[in-house]
Amino acid sequence: MKATAWLAAGLLLLAACTPKKAPVLVPADNFKGTVDSLPVALYTLKNGDITLQVTNYGGRVVSLFTPDKHGDYEDIVVGRNSLEEYVHPAGERFLGACVGPVANRIGGASFDVYGETFHTPCNDNGVNTLHGGFKGLDHVVWDVVQSGPSSITLRYIHPDGQEGFPGNLDILMSYTLTDHNEFIVMYKATTDKATPVNLSHHPFFNLRGEGNGSVEDYLMRINADRFIPIDSLSIPTGEIRDVEGTPFDFRNEHRIGDRIGETSDDQIRFARGYDHNWCLNTDPSKKVVTACTVYDPETGRQIEVLTDQPGLQFYSGNFFDGNDKGKNGKPLGFRSSLALETQKWPDSPNHDNFTDVLLLPAQVYQQTCVYRFTVRR
Repeated sequence: MKATAWLAAGLLLLAACTPKKAPVLVPADNFKGTVDSLPVALYTLKNGDITLQVTNYGGRVVSLFTPDKHGDYEDIVVGRNSLEEYVHPAGERFLGACVGPVANRIGGASFDVYGETFHTPCNDNGVNTLHGGFKGLDHVVWDVVQSGPSSITLRYIHPDGQEGFPGNLDILMSYTLTDHNEFIVMYKATTDKATPVNLSHHPFFNLRGEGNGSVEDYLMRINADRFIPIDSLSIPTGEIRDVEGTPFDFRNEHRIGDRIGETSDDQIRFARGYDHNWCLNTDPSKKVVTACTVYDPETGRQIEVLTDQPGLQFYSGNFFDGNDKGKNGKPLGFRSSLALETQKWPDSPNHDNFTDVLLLPAQVYQQTCVYRFTVRR
């Protein structure tokens, strides 16, 4: 056998024998404790190629491991290393959490229900409400109804008047990993008073592993012909605009960074990049539709997001500045992660032409969101 053939064979054998990078889990002891005298813990789920850790404080996904095209695992969500760091965050508050009872923003921190005005906290720019106020669903302890090897079900009753929202809102939320490498989030809620409800999951993904590289290099496709413009405080103007001819046209896959710097566009300038709701192209014949795909050519990892909701909020991590750090101690830099939140449209209670978010006592709110993880080679 020629030397080159021996060398090639040796390299193949070496590659086959090289240990793959395996998940390194956050210690469960880091989350043993109480908040508001209620017990908190960390749970580990596994199925297929996915390992996920979740705490019942805020229903937060703390870590999520998937393999790359070489079979090496990385934690691809941004999170904290302990319960204390979530209770008193040094930086970004909503990492991996369930947000609500009304996700996204409520302009002017108020809304009307049948002629009665309700006021909610001004926790966004001092004038608007963001993700449920100061004590939203991300900052409460959920009851653990069921936990198993690949799923967990949590429950929280958001009491009448908390953060200004009417009604006792009884929420069931389940996280399930499937053997098809899917992470499924399902919600079910009822109320005893008419109240707006718009729940969402708020993961921050970095497909190269927490703190590694920029999301601008990822390729993205969003299944939407329209998006919702915002003002300088990120509140919808009420317009629904076509993506055609704008930096918001992701109908064909392209780099996130291709047009994110077009500051001549006031929408890019207001958000310092992308932090907008896309109005998804729905299909009445299907329970869920593909909202978007995000692919990292370097690692081969891809996320496909499927939903039964009419909107997708895509946030490109424009306000991380490197001063905050994730679980592994690496700085969380500018655009080093992105959020993909399936939901109804922001500020819907204040726009008659937006989605209906009012839940009545005789109704049941339900939502399904699927994050499907694959590898493209």
